Amino acid sequence: MDLKQLEAFVHVAELGSFTRAAITLDTNQPALSRLVRHLEVELRHTLLERNGRGVTLTPAGQRMLAHAKGILSQVQRASQDLDELHGTIGGHFGIGITPSFAKVATHELVRGFRTSFPGASISVAEGLSTYLIEWLMMGRVDVAVLYDTFDTPLINKRTVFTEELFLIGADQAGMHDEAAHEPVTAIPLREITRYPLVIPGRMHAIRRMVESVAAEQGVRLRIELEVDAVTSILDLVSEGIGYAVLPLNATASDALKRRFRVIRITEPTLFSRLAIATSSKHTLSQLAIQAIAMLESRVLPLYGNAS
Repeated sequence: MDLKQLEAFVHVAELGSFTRAAITLDTNQPALSRLVRHLEVELRHTLLERNGRGVTLTPAGQRMLAHAKGILSQVQRASQDLDELHGTIGGHFGIGITPSFAKVATHELVRGFRTSFPGASISVAEGLSTYLIEWLMMGRVDVAVLYDTFDTPLINKRTVFTEELFLIGADQAGMHDEAAHEPVTAIPLREITRYPLVIPGRMHAIRRMVESVAAEQGVRLRIELEVDAVTSILDLVSEGIGYAVLPLNATASDALKRRFRVIRITEPTLFSRLAIATSSKHTLSQLAIQAIAMLESRVLPLYGNAS
């Protein structure tokens, strides 16, 4: 196995075609096909299914793609780390962020990075916290901004922002002050069973946190629907189909500016914790260290203000 084989495989897999990959890599299709075939022989697995429309990944190929991208990323980091001995801040910075953070911060993140590090490049990957942790472990991203739920081996996390979670329902006249957007009612967690919930699936950090705390209190959630996208959750809540458990940031950033009933949850109060995470398996480059500092000083405050 060599780097040219991995690079060829990644490009073919992501572009879905040997022809398109050959154009991107400025090579010919037969040479690219030989590289991928040699890789398959060495691994003793078929990675790509060839068909008239292009290629698709086999189950083995799906697993290998994640590893190959991580390996190529690590090689790039090594080269970048050596360049920094000459005082050059260049190379590539990969960051993974949750959808809620991406909505508020992506533009300033990219703009701030390009201003601060004109000789470097950045890639921003968006995904649920569970996937971000996997990408960190594989080396696909240098750092992630995610929701912290449980301790994860080999992942270093530092909480940077804490948000209270509320029970969010359809608007009812007089239930809250629209200008202040403050809840005027409260319920203990044990009474949440009276409310049908529209809540993300089990892979979502907020779902895992709410269920964990509820289980500790002997409370079984009444789940009406599982929906991952916050925008879709608010659409369903506004129609009176159920209630959501979300931070006020979610309703404040609602594009339709709808009014919602906001109920504080007590005994105990629920919180989500936004954290900066890195992998202890991979050494951070000087670029990554400085980019994280820029993220904390220029970008994270935007998320706090949006709340």
